[in-house]
Amino acid sequence: MGWWIRICLVAAVVLSATVASAQEGVDFPERPDDRGFINDSANLIDGTDDEEIRFIADSLLTDKAVPIIVVTISSLSDYNAYNGIESYARDLFDHWGVGLEEWNYGILLLVSVEDRKARIELGGDWGYSKNGDTDVIMNTLIIPAFKRGDFSGGIAAGVRGLDAMARDLAIPSPPKPSWYYPLMIGLALLVIFTAVSLHRRGSSGWAWLFWGVIFTILFFLLRAAASNSSSGYGGSSFGGGSSGGGGSTGSW
Repeated sequence: MGWWIRICLVAAVVLSATVASAQEGVDFPERPDDRGFINDSANLIDGTDDEEIRFIADSLLTDKAVPIIVVTISSLSDYNAYNGIESYARDLFDHWGVGLEEWNYGILLLVSVEDRKARIELGGDWGYSKNGDTDVIMNTLIIPAFKRGDFSGGIAAGVRGLDAMARDLAIPSPPKPSWYYPLMIGLALLVIFTAVSLHRRGSSGWAWLFWGVIFTILFFLLRAAASNSSSGYGGSSFGGGSSGGGGSTGSW
């Protein structure tokens, strides 16, 4: 046996032992009761949102046999999870056995606040058919709220979106920022005022064209600003583990 083969074998053994040791050291929070749905160890969810999440999850489990479980943790390191939130979410999903064995459509929403990461993990029977929906939920409903510091509202909005996804309904649209509608009203009034002023003064067609271009540019800039205020970062996973249904990760 050549020396390089011996080196490769030794390296493989060391790597396998390291990975096994790391996996054995991973801890998990306590699983909620069958109708508990939430483990908020990071204390992110307020009372009103807590009640709404439990009501939505209970209705979905009753109607569709699809459980949604929400978990918040302070950090991954608290549970000796050093391989990233995707790996830990899969391990947690499988450790808890989210979903029914013969009907593996469970949904896990995991938030690690100090790591600034969130993960939607889906059961294997979803396949990857819902990755587009989970991206939308993560990018437009969860992460923008987290960026504003509204963790409770972002989690509740995410659960609403996941409920709609599981029922094959349209994903709810993200709320517009508070300044959006007053600004659009102000822009409309400015357009009307400018048009009346130009008409009374009998301005040339060039003036109309100039102001038309200006207002068109302003309109699209405002739309872009509103869109950006509701965007986040997220991405579909490539799967793995026995959960196997894909999902999405976001950071803020």
